[in-house]
Amino acid sequence: MSGGLVLYDLPGPRARRRQTMLAIVAGIAVLGVIALVLYRLNQQGQFAAQLWDPLVNPSDKDFSAVWSLIGNGLANTMKAAALAITFSLSVGTVIGVARLMLGKWSRMPVVGFIELFRGLPVVISIFFASRVLPDMGVNLSNWPGGEGLWFVVIGLTAYNSVILAEILRSGVNALPKGQREAASAIGLSGMQTMGLILLPQAVRIMLPALISQLVVILKDTSLAAVLGVYPELLNSAKYIYLNLNNPIQSLIVVGTIFVVINWTLSQLAGWVEQRLSRSTRSPGEETDDEAHYIIDTAEMRQ
Repeated sequence: MSGGLVLYDLPGPRARRRQTMLAIVAGIAVLGVIALVLYRLNQQGQFAAQLWDPLVNPSDKDFSAVWSLIGNGLANTMKAAALAITFSLSVGTVIGVARLMLGKWSRMPVVGFIELFRGLPVVISIFFASRVLPDMGVNLSNWPGGEGLWFVVIGLTAYNSVILAEILRSGVNALPKGQREAASAIGLSGMQTMGLILLPQAVRIMLPALISQLVVILKDTSLAAVLGVYPELLNSAKYIYLNLNNPIQSLIVVGTIFVVINWTLSQLAGWVEQRLSRSTRSPGEETDDEAHYIIDTAEMRQ
């Protein structure tokens, strides 16, 4: 019997019939809700051509202007997300490693910083960056991309760096304690153990959570539209539907773009995870001996 069946009993005929009936009922209910929504939208004229043509009909007079706005908004969103992801990963790694390696009392300021920004909503972090920094005399208007971009990047980095630090800490703590002992036995320092042994393995463990948080960073760029500090994708959609009076249509298009980007990022994450798994597995082997892996890796990189 395979290991996957030990902890799970296959359902019998009666259970399978019950599951099938529940699936059919749930499917009918979902289809009914969708049909009701479409019916109400149709009654309100939301499928009228004049509302959709600026978004889907290239011959419409507003089509080029609309998609120029969407393109600029998408470019701004990707720019802000790329910068926020880069800074969040860098700062988060430093914070996470500091929390892991510092002593009980010396890491208290780091823990306080993490708990402070982890408890703040992202929109408040962006709001503080856009209001407090200018009041403190910090002038970001001359920075590349303008101050609006950096308000968003700073706000997103302040929040997401501490989340990524906690993800890193969880990944390292999930490794067997023998990893550190084996590294210490061959004479590696604490920093060498962290950089050469623990972090590379922790990355594989925390990769799904890491990618999920990167998707969150991309989506959180839309919070800039709430404050109106940066012309990202959602802000562009807002400008479009205020002029064309088609909020549902504009938001559906923008939402679809976000879904496609996030799905692509998730697929890329799965591909990277598979490549990392294959790169640390010998041909014909399903698992590695952890102690041998540590010693061989450390000796190879010394």
